[in-house]
Amino acid sequence: QVQLAEAGGGLAKPGGSLKLSCTTSGFAFRMYAMVWVRRVPGKGPEWLSGSTSEGTDTFYADSVKGRFTISRDNAKSTMYLQMDSLKPEDTALYLCVKCRGPTGSMNPGQWDSWGEGTQVTVSS
Repeated sequence: QVQLAEAGGGLAKPGGSLKLSCTTSGFAFRMYAMVWVRRVPGKGPEWLSGSTSEGTDTFYADSVKGRFTISRDNAKSTMYLQMDSLKPEDTALYLCVKCRGPTGSMNPGQWDSWGEGTQVTVSS
């Protein structure tokens, strides 16, 4: 059974940092691309960042490029999102998503399993 568990959210001040983690089980993590998305009430999920299965290629939305860094540790079956220079508009529920294969993280049609998310609130 595929399981994804996000952690590391919380309250941060504008300009601050948080590091999220996505701990996984139930599948061969190293074989699948992974994605971070976020969601705010009343809106659809916003794709933030993706990583190919080996982590050799990473991708970012313009809204977070230069501020967020995706990484993964395939030995630990865990993915991370380092978030720096946080802004109030980064306030959202952050979720990790497993893809159907080693690539395609930018294609919602390739997303097949979701975690429950961790809340990030950026406020002074």
